[in-house]
Amino acid sequence: MGRKIMAKFPKEFLWGGATAANQYEGAYLEGGKGLSTSDVLTNGSHTEPRRVTWKNPDTGETGTTSFFEIGQKGLPNGAVPAVLDGYYYPSHEATDFYHHYQEDIKLMAEMGFKTFRLSINWARIFPNGDDQKPNEEGLAFYEKVFQELKKYGIEPLVTLSHYETPLALAINYGGWVDRSLIDFFVNYATTVMKRYKGLVKYYLTFNEINCMEFMPFMAGGVTDPTPQNKAQAAHNQFVASSLTVKAAREIDPEIKVGQMLAYGPRYTYTCDPKDQLLVMEEMQDTFFYSDVQTGGYYPNYRLKYYEREGIKLDDRPEDYDLIKNYSADFLSFSCYGSTTVTTHEVDGNDGGNFIMGVKNPYLKTNAWGWATDPAVLRLALNTLYDRYRKPLWIVENGIGWADQVSEDGKIHDDYRIEYLQENISSMRDAITIDGVDLMGYTMWGCIDLVSAGTGEMRKRYGFVYVDKDDEGKGTLARTPKDSFYWYKKVIASQGEDLTN
Repeated sequence: MGRKIMAKFPKEFLWGGATAANQYEGAYLEGGKGLSTSDVLTNGSHTEPRRVTWKNPDTGETGTTSFFEIGQKGLPNGAVPAVLDGYYYPSHEATDFYHHYQEDIKLMAEMGFKTFRLSINWARIFPNGDDQKPNEEGLAFYEKVFQELKKYGIEPLVTLSHYETPLALAINYGGWVDRSLIDFFVNYATTVMKRYKGLVKYYLTFNEINCMEFMPFMAGGVTDPTPQNKAQAAHNQFVASSLTVKAAREIDPEIKVGQMLAYGPRYTYTCDPKDQLLVMEEMQDTFFYSDVQTGGYYPNYRLKYYEREGIKLDDRPEDYDLIKNYSADFLSFSCYGSTTVTTHEVDGNDGGNFIMGVKNPYLKTNAWGWATDPAVLRLALNTLYDRYRKPLWIVENGIGWADQVSEDGKIHDDYRIEYLQENISSMRDAITIDGVDLMGYTMWGCIDLVSAGTGEMRKRYGFVYVDKDDEGKGTLARTPKDSFYWYKKVIASQGEDLTN
């Protein structure tokens, strides 16, 4: 006799969507905002990487370095990140949430959102990162956003640092390599949590913190990415996160502070044990970050790695007490698909979301190399829940596509609906069959925004189309796609009706 499976999600489940300030907000120099590391990132494409622009103050030389190369070698000697004439920087206007927040939140409410994940741009609150006083105009802007969300009964989920560090901190301190940033961040986090007490219940500290491994400039403003510096930057972020949890509990016991991890299951291409060991080792690079921030301890496999590499942290005994006693209240993560890896020579790479693997013959991919895996969320949720036994939250999941406006003026994105049908079914199975404690789901880029990986507008994710192209041209007009109405029905049925 089979078990009866609940078709609906729990009534308290938080349905919604997710964005990031540097990809969505715009107004990069309005309202007293300072420059952030994302503001020196140019556009790119699937074949051409985004680039960091820089200048040498001593020689006057200017140039660019790909954001992959800066993660491996850093900037040239004497160079500092800078905004230069003649380049297009997508973050500067993005899709202009700053001036469209009322319209956009109304659209979210029409879909039935229970939650909206957004990020605060640190440099909008503390323009240089280390300022003595916050920028009141920046604080007031986000307060208006949170009040607007409250009007519609939408719970904000706020990321405090989403791929942006105040540029002055990268230039003057080398980014998160310097322990000074711990105090600067905690001051910022405390300022925000006090100001929005009663308006914001859920916070995340660092977006995809494990991207420090290969994108330290984006993850932490690190301009000299040696193994030593990346380890130190990660450690400093761990301590800052724990101090933020501590501060939150003192400000308001209702506030919950979570971790945000970039996660995707890895498959072996063959049954060769060497392939299985490769998967284990690569997953350790991910689990290290959640073992510390959510698990509350430094795992032995990472300590042994530091020992082999001669890495010695600038730490304090109390750091580890903080990490243990103030670990994350919940674990949130991004998951777009799985990756298949092998130690063998195989024809055909699959490159989506910064990850290179081999093409999985059982999965279909889109034009950017992203594979759609119908089992991915159930696998991810079970793995993470079994490891940490803390509530989970899927805060990024979605598919980028070159959406087209049809002759009828509509955007027919059946491919997005199909992707979401499979992924929502997968997470529903994790809840109803496996008993995973899942708090909510925020589909990535719910209103079209700039792609972080490529800097394009052409690679669209949203339920709402924004009229803007890869060169920054367009009216910024908002148009709901077919998926908008489909997701509205999904939320109204509490995840029971996934038909289109």
